[in-house]
Amino acid sequence: MTARIASLVPSVTELLVALGLAPQLVARTGFCTHPAAALAGVPKVGGTKDVNLARLRRLAPTHVIVNVDENRLDTAEALRTFVPEVVVTHPCGPEDVDALIVQLAQAFGALPGVVGRAAALRHALRAELDATRPDGRSSRSALYLIWREPWMTVARDTYIARLLARVAWHTLPAQDGGDRGAARYPALRGDEPWLADVQEVLLSSEPYAFGPQHADEAQALCPHARVRLVDGRLLSWYGAATAEGLRYLRQLAEAP
Repeated sequence: MTARIASLVPSVTELLVALGLAPQLVARTGFCTHPAAALAGVPKVGGTKDVNLARLRRLAPTHVIVNVDENRLDTAEALRTFVPEVVVTHPCGPEDVDALIVQLAQAFGALPGVVGRAAALRHALRAELDATRPDGRSSRSALYLIWREPWMTVARDTYIARLLARVAWHTLPAQDGGDRGAARYPALRGDEPWLADVQEVLLSSEPYAFGPQHADEAQALCPHARVRLVDGRLLSWYGAATAEGLRYLRQLAEAP
């Protein structure tokens, strides 16, 4: 099997490398940065929302990986005019990652080692899912911040919120955002009454690079909460990072 893969999804790019498919990668977005060493020589074709289709066409991919949430529908439709296989991904929670691994294994399983690596990743994922359950845990309200000026957070039907729910941390506001669009990442005014009820504030390292200098601002936003900086890649990148992310989440939940 000959495959020339373009990945427009950072999480999936990492997963493709974990499956041993780095040699088949011919294009990535500028946000596909991990693992850095394996991707250093892979050409960039813009961002997840502004793909340079002309450059991508010149790289002649046989497969392009897209995601319902991260990429634009018109991009996927344009790709179908010149790419033999457009692989659409849409994991909505950590429980969906097993199916994602299977999806990629089916697409590229004819290449050496892919099936075995996929099996190992699925085994590790299932073990971490079994160890990370809300049963017996105290429910806590959480605000997961991804941006400031304005403050932005996550709806409950995002991967991040569903991951946090594995330790009985329930994100506020208590709303769903749908499959795509701004409602999935609501902006805050900063005076919402429910902010006083938040028990955990998590300042993500990405896409906004929150640092210690932002802790006081977040504390003022949610005066009764514990405020912590967290690794955004481990809590938002699905695929190869999910098992490690579940372990990391348990450590956060169990910290005194």
